Formats: sequence, C-alpha cells, structure tokens
Amino acid sequence: MQNTNKGSNKKQLIGEVVDCGMEKTAVVKVVRRFPHPVYKKFVSKSKKYYVHDPEGVCNAGDTVRILESKPISKKKRWVVVDIQEKAVS
Repeated sequence: MQNTNKGSNKKQLIGEVVDCGMEKTAVVKVVRRFPHPVYKKFVSKSKKYYVHDPEGVCNAGDTVRILESKPISKKKRWVVVDIQEKAVS
C-alpha cells in the first residue's frame, strides 16, 4: 500500500469495495450525505470509483481509504491507501 505524504493536497475518500474481480483494480462506492438546499432533508448520493489495488488485497465488502493520483489507465485515477475495516466472511 502507498504511504500518504504529509502536506499533500490530494483528495482522500472512504468507501466500500463493490467489485474486485479485475486484476489490480477494485471498484469502490463512496456515499455522501448532504442537506437538500430547499427541503433540508438529508439526501444520499453515491459514486463508483475505479481504484488501483496493486497487491490485490481488497475484497468485496471491505471499507477502504482511497487517495487521488495521476491517471493510471483510462478510468483509474485513485489508489488504495489502506483498509479501514475488513468484511466479515
């Protein structure tokens, strides 16, 4: 796993691994909650990110922290930093 640099301005997100069937790639779903501008009800939106996982340590259901990086392939622009919580098998 990559080490985070102190003082870097790269974005970090926490999400759940949805798919890990590809080689060195995992799909992570990040959910964000925010109040609706008019109705003030909390709304959940999710987005999937293709994440570089060089060691292939991620499994479906794991909660991981990802870090923004330079483009690795056509869709991959994020790297797995560490696994926050392993999925229960």
